[in-house]
Amino acid sequence: MRIAYICADPGVPVFGAKGASVHIQEVVRALRRAGHVVTVYAVRRGNLVPADLTDLPVHITRVNADDAAAREDAQAEASRLLAQQALTDGADLVYERYSLFSSALAQLAAAGIPGVLEVNSPLIDEQRQHRELVNEEGAVTALRAQVRAARTTVCVSEPVRRWVHGHVDAPRAVTIPNGVNPDRIRPFPEDPDGVVVAFVGTLKPWHGVADLLRAASLAKESWTLRIIGDGPERDALHAQAEELGLDVDFRGALAPQEIPAALAGSAVGVAPYPDLGGEDEQYFSPLKVLEYLAAGLPVVASAVGQLPRLLDGIGMLVPPSNPAALAAALDALAVAPQLRARRGELGRRRAEKHHSWDAVVAQILTLTEAQHA
Repeated sequence: MRIAYICADPGVPVFGAKGASVHIQEVVRALRRAGHVVTVYAVRRGNLVPADLTDLPVHITRVNADDAAAREDAQAEASRLLAQQALTDGADLVYERYSLFSSALAQLAAAGIPGVLEVNSPLIDEQRQHRELVNEEGAVTALRAQVRAARTTVCVSEPVRRWVHGHVDAPRAVTIPNGVNPDRIRPFPEDPDGVVVAFVGTLKPWHGVADLLRAASLAKESWTLRIIGDGPERDALHAQAEELGLDVDFRGALAPQEIPAALAGSAVGVAPYPDLGGEDEQYFSPLKVLEYLAAGLPVVASAVGQLPRLLDGIGMLVPPSNPAALAAALDALAVAPQLRARRGELGRRRAEKHHSWDAVVAQILTLTEAQHA
């Protein structure tokens, strides 16, 4: 099939360092591995282009605006232009990553092209709470149009699916968590000089890195932290580490293709998500944890969201926002190399067998075809 992949979110570059950029690239790879011809239509390109995607056709319509209201109008117009370009180029299926104010999928559905809408988070709520949302009614109207037009609406978690249902009747909405590319991320030997605990992610409050630093300060065993990522909390976290007397290996933002090498030598992967105030606030489908599993790392994570099920029998779960419990779990793994090796092996097997992007995308396309039948 000819597949038009659309992302009209100005916060998500196709070739960026964010988890969302990784998500786009991996879905595109899986579609291409399945034999489909993919063209991407987006509002931001980014410059971290991996070698295997240099031949990917990417059409960019930029969003340029000076204030929030103008930006929202520009996003809606950009989505219209992206859809028009996809229609001109020709496509058998549209796969759109949900973004505020976009009606591209609905526009293409009206022209007879079926679509998959992928919803990764409650964007309207996020925009209202963390940024600025002027035309909420317009955002809700666009969401309803997209969901009603989509042959399948894919939600990455049950809280996200419930959020969609809270705005529109969505009988074709399903929950399919994120995946991982076990060929891109593979196990590496541990650093022989010491136990390295790795964190990968954007440095924002809801990733819990401040709790991780507090846990490191409470450690009774010998292990060090490697933090891979950047974000608005960077300066505060550097200052906190200095205040706590910690020697932390801050790696900064890296291109997705650099993550495997950055994880090399690590002994444990950590996901210290904080308590955000209820189950529906833990709506993520954690790419970082899947990458840890693919890398053959044992995982210590907060017992929130999808993590208890994902790590059942292979990970160590701790209460969220509890640095003491986090420190104790990391201490326990730091002194148990055989346990680390066993859990890392089990995690790698689970990633390969149950969580590959190829399997995720195949499931999405199978469901979409079934809806047509």
